[in-house]
Amino acid sequence: MNSKYVPYILVLMIFINSCSRKKANKDASLSYWSSNNNGEIIFSKKMVTQWNKKHPHNLIKFQPVPEGQSSEEMVLAAIVGKTTPDIYSNMWQGSVEFYAKSHVLIALDTLVGFNEFIHTRCDSTTIKEVTSSDGHIYQIPWKINPIMTLYNKGLFSSLKLDSLPQTYSSYLSAAKKFKKDINGDGYVDQWFGNTSVKVVWYQRLFNFYTLYVAASDGLPLVKNNRAYFNNKYAIEVFRFLQDLYKNNYFSKDQKSAGADPFIAKKVATKFTGPWEIKHLEKFKPKNFEYDFFPVPIPDNHKGPIYTYCDPKNIVIFNTCKNPQLAFQFIKTMIDKKGDLKFIKTTGQLPRRYGIDTIKDYENYFNKNPKLKTFAQQAKYIKGIDNCEVITEVLDIISQEYEACVLYNIKSPEKAIDDAEKAVNILLRAKTK
Repeated sequence: MNSKYVPYILVLMIFINSCSRKKANKDASLSYWSSNNNGEIIFSKKMVTQWNKKHPHNLIKFQPVPEGQSSEEMVLAAIVGKTTPDIYSNMWQGSVEFYAKSHVLIALDTLVGFNEFIHTRCDSTTIKEVTSSDGHIYQIPWKINPIMTLYNKGLFSSLKLDSLPQTYSSYLSAAKKFKKDINGDGYVDQWFGNTSVKVVWYQRLFNFYTLYVAASDGLPLVKNNRAYFNNKYAIEVFRFLQDLYKNNYFSKDQKSAGADPFIAKKVATKFTGPWEIKHLEKFKPKNFEYDFFPVPIPDNHKGPIYTYCDPKNIVIFNTCKNPQLAFQFIKTMIDKKGDLKFIKTTGQLPRRYGIDTIKDYENYFNKNPKLKTFAQQAKYIKGIDNCEVITEVLDIISQEYEACVLYNIKSPEKAIDDAEKAVNILLRAKTK
């Protein structure tokens, strides 16, 4: 080799090596999307910054899910366009089976250390709940918002109730007393409660499904590819809700603008989650007192009261070039210290077994007793079925809910029976 070319070759080799290192660093970086919730954005930024300081060659690039009509639509668009992030931490549990069967998610139980990790975080019931029909696990249980009954303590005091109205009959009795004592015989401008009357599938999660879970101790809507909800529990829930509207105890007003009706003392109860605490503490007037208790149950119910927990979980998309590294980051984000930061930052709860008894969190819950109520409820929660058409199932139930509960056109028995038939037709068509 002619010696005069050596310096040029060395420069070229250094340049190529530098480019290779840059490409390697680029390949080693991972993208992570969170929800658009402000608290979760703050939390995610903290955890990503913490990781990047310790792992400068394996950086995480963070952003909230892009703005759109809904995060679900934006994720679906990213899947179609093959622009999915490596990690996504706001996947509704009910969507996972559809995406798993579409082969766009990593089977997490194939990653080193995952099975040991999941058993330290979750009990066997939760693990079974998130296991797909093919036997794999495609989601990490992360956060929950158990649904409970919010009530105005001042309005309840004026009713002179002996106890909180926990059963259907006591709740209806309290509603009747409220209507008579608060409104008298005149125009009804205060309601014992309200819940969404919008005929969209996801609103049924926070009224019908929540009450169904409570009544049935967490029975599924779909089992063995058949509708499973044509039972006394679903019928009783429809009848209970129908009675609330038929007797003018619940408002059908869909207005969302203006003052919060609960803070304005226009409603006495509400089925809601722990996100309500931060909102109420910020906007409630002086001396306004409120608290939470479990959702209503049938009169003959025995044992603990379950509820829907509104689970959002973490997934790794199959576009990820280094799923093992993604899992390592996720583990640091949701270890015990990470979960405590999450609680403090967002006011939501991690889906971690025995959360109300963990010493690390005891001090925080004692200082925040209302959130502690939800942590105690977290012992008895249910997510949603692993059914790839669960949104369509809920949509069918929602149509019957409108006819029966809101407009009293059908009996509860007829509405539930019609919903069962329609769901079974849907499930049969899916398998063809």
